Amino acid sequence: MANDLLSSMHISAAGMSAQRTRMDIIAENIANAESTHTSEGGPYRRRQVVFRTTSLRQPFSDVFKSSFGGEARQSVQAAYVARDPSPFREVYDPSHPDADARGFVKFPNINTVEEMVDMNSAGRSFEANVTTMESAKRMFLKTLELLR
Repeated sequence: MANDLLSSMHISAAGMSAQRTRMDIIAENIANAESTHTSEGGPYRRRQVVFRTTSLRQPFSDVFKSSFGGEARQSVQAAYVARDPSPFREVYDPSHPDADARGFVKFPNINTVEEMVDMNSAGRSFEANVTTMESAKRMFLKTLELLR
């Protein structure tokens, strides 16, 4: 029982960490929404966090039992940060220092409304993980209280 509660707390903590990484990348995207020139050259390219599932460390007996119909315990983590390959926005502004020979300036492929929606989604996911962790903590404390 205690192992299950600790596992659920670990899963919630991993979810919070993954969503925190997602929020950091979204904030970076919003901050660079108008950056037309980066150190790599060219405009900033939108980045996105890619998640993957990970197995929790379990004793072999638990893994063996899960292969016979039990549930495998899995968590989430931010696997890597990918660059969005969509095309840049082009705006005609021949007076801009980064304008090309035709007078067009390439701006980042960032839609701030979409980024704000993603930020809201990440925030809600973070809150859900906090709530789950608090519930597991309450159940753990209640279990300890019953054992007295």
